[in-house]
Amino acid sequence: MDREKTIVRTSLIGIAANVLLAALKAVIGFLSGSIAVITDAVNNLTDVMSSVVTIIGAKYANKRPDKEHPLGHGRAEYLSTAVISVLVTYAGITAIVESVKKILDPGEISYETLQVVILVMAVVVKIFLGTYFVKIGKKVNSDALTDSGKDALGDVFVSSATVLAALIYIFTSFSIEGYVGIVIGAFIIKAGVEMLTDTIGDILGKRPDAELTRNLKETICEMDGVYGVYDLILHNYGPEKYMGSAHIEIDASKNADEIDVLSRKITHTVYAEYGVVIEAVGVYARDDKHPETSKIRAKVSDIVFSHDYVMQMHGFRVDYENKEIYCDIIIGFDAPDREALYDHIVKDIAEAYPDMTPCVVLDIDASDM
Repeated sequence: MDREKTIVRTSLIGIAANVLLAALKAVIGFLSGSIAVITDAVNNLTDVMSSVVTIIGAKYANKRPDKEHPLGHGRAEYLSTAVISVLVTYAGITAIVESVKKILDPGEISYETLQVVILVMAVVVKIFLGTYFVKIGKKVNSDALTDSGKDALGDVFVSSATVLAALIYIFTSFSIEGYVGIVIGAFIIKAGVEMLTDTIGDILGKRPDAELTRNLKETICEMDGVYGVYDLILHNYGPEKYMGSAHIEIDASKNADEIDVLSRKITHTVYAEYGVVIEAVGVYARDDKHPETSKIRAKVSDIVFSHDYVMQMHGFRVDYENKEIYCDIIIGFDAPDREALYDHIVKDIAEAYPDMTPCVVLDIDASDM
């Protein structure tokens, strides 16, 4: 609730400021006949709509889980950010269209000193507003707020260009209003497209923050009896809402009771420190008691890492009874053909150990993709 209240309060501040700026610029634009100022006013109105959508998204995202959405409604914030980006992009296109019309039919322009002073003050307000939004957005981990803040800071350039166009016209009687409007429109479209691209990445499921995954692994590895952490997968259900799973490598001699205690300790610690729900802890049993296991592991490791693009090998185990060699490998996504490389590695292992069957899994890991 504190996060939601912070987002709503910050968005309301943005709405109030942008409504005032939009109204002032609209009046100045119509009185002076400046398409650049009018376009800048439209840009402020898109910021108002962005803040409204941000509030709606935050409210909906904070709804309690229900039967249809047992994992909550956190992803609603991504949808609200997507709506914001579409609105911003549309405003940019509209600005360019109107600016082209102004170039073809310039009309009369007339500025008063007070109007220019107000435009300069609007630039200062945008600087403070953008900085404040970015700061609060990062504090509460709200992409919608952060994007709105970055957009506001980008508007500083837009509004400054409007002031420059006014000054040039006042001192030279040369109008660049339409061209400035086109630049403003292009800038708005760029911001909208970038916001949409980032949001689509969140909706599709992009790689989690590298620092978070690294800290999670380090925390789990610090626990007694854990040799390594692998196959870390995190599913995002909204800002600050992660659920996932991981495999740990432990000694093969541990019994079910010891494993249960360790897995419970992992899930409790990770949630307490990072707010991440580890819903499943898988186990890789390390068995170094057989005299041949270490030799086979070393040789298989040499074979695997002799190939380019291989990032990791883990989960190694030899089943002597069924004559099978188990391991997971991670191949970077920059490999030209991951599947072909995987087949090549399996073939090389089979040739090195013709009496055994290699059971190799082409794996992924949130921190090693």
